[in-house]
Amino acid sequence: DLNGVASKLDYLEWLGINAIWMNPIFESPFFDAGYDVSDFYKIAPRYGSNDDLKLLIDKAHKKNIKLVFDLVAGHTSDQHDWFKASAQKKKNIYTDRYIWTNNGKQKPTNFVSGNFERNGNYLKNFFDCQPALNYGYVNPNPANKWEQAITAPGPVKMKTELQNIIAFWMDKGIDGFRVDMASSLIKNDKDFAATMQLWAGLRTWFERAYPQGVLIAEWSNPKLAIKAGFMIDFMM
Repeated sequence: DLNGVASKLDYLEWLGINAIWMNPIFESPFFDAGYDVSDFYKIAPRYGSNDDLKLLIDKAHKKNIKLVFDLVAGHTSDQHDWFKASAQKKKNIYTDRYIWTNNGKQKPTNFVSGNFERNGNYLKNFFDCQPALNYGYVNPNPANKWEQAITAPGPVKMKTELQNIIAFWMDKGIDGFRVDMASSLIKNDKDFAATMQLWAGLRTWFERAYPQGVLIAEWSNPKLAIKAGFMIDFMM
């Protein structure tokens, strides 16, 4: 837990470690080791609290040790309140937070059916419990009503929410993020041009707001990741 990490900082300092990258520590059902987030703004109770994080940050920084979070930007858990609201029949601010077909009879590849109030199936990223967040499609197919353009209200709001999540934790004093599957946000983006544009815009804002912060991509293609605005590319 966070207090346990704090208790080992002397040892980490002695080893010469100057940065800690934490796998996802947000609230989660932990079906996929925390890569199924149910609340982006709350530390999982098994690790402690937001207040415990602040204490860890303060202690780490006194030893010149940076703290980097793992950001799962592409999907959430199906237990997230956003998804529960999105699955409701009545339209609300989360209706287009995820990617849904217009009726339950449509079952394209990688879409998941279930007993939802909303008559539709949702797109998953990996496991069925990881619904894909809606950052839009490049050249959406008019025949597929679920393919919203990247300029549609749902994808635009999702991009703003991503920026809000980053700001929330940076304002608490962490030093940056390693972004899980950073190249996968926008769908049908074969040359990654739209995805690179999205991240380049966020980098411009990030560098202005947090000039000492770091953005690390899990992209495994430095040529694209650096062009997209990341400082480092995490290779697999």
